[in-house]
Amino acid sequence: MEIYFSPEIVTPHFQVLNVVNSKEQAVGNVAFLFEEKKMYVYGILEEEGVEADFKDLLTPYLKGMVKAKDGLELFSCVYVGCEKVKINGEDKQ
Repeated sequence: MEIYFSPEIVTPHFQVLNVVNSKEQAVGNVAFLFEEKKMYVYGILEEEGVEADFKDLLTPYLKGMVKAKDGLELFSCVYVGCEKVKINGEDKQ
């Protein structure tokens, strides 16, 4: 299944992105909260079996966001189904 981000709310302090499939049905969401030098990420994807696609979509997005501010720390809690997903070795869960 192909999945994409669809922005729901984007402000300077937080973002909420829907995760949608090719039929534009919401299958999950990701929320980003910015607090000075920290970025908190919470995401959940309801569809199991697309963990690799979700990581492939989310990882470059996070890398770009982290580059936006020097010294930004990333804290994440991301799930696919009931399984926790480790995004990369740099996050502090």
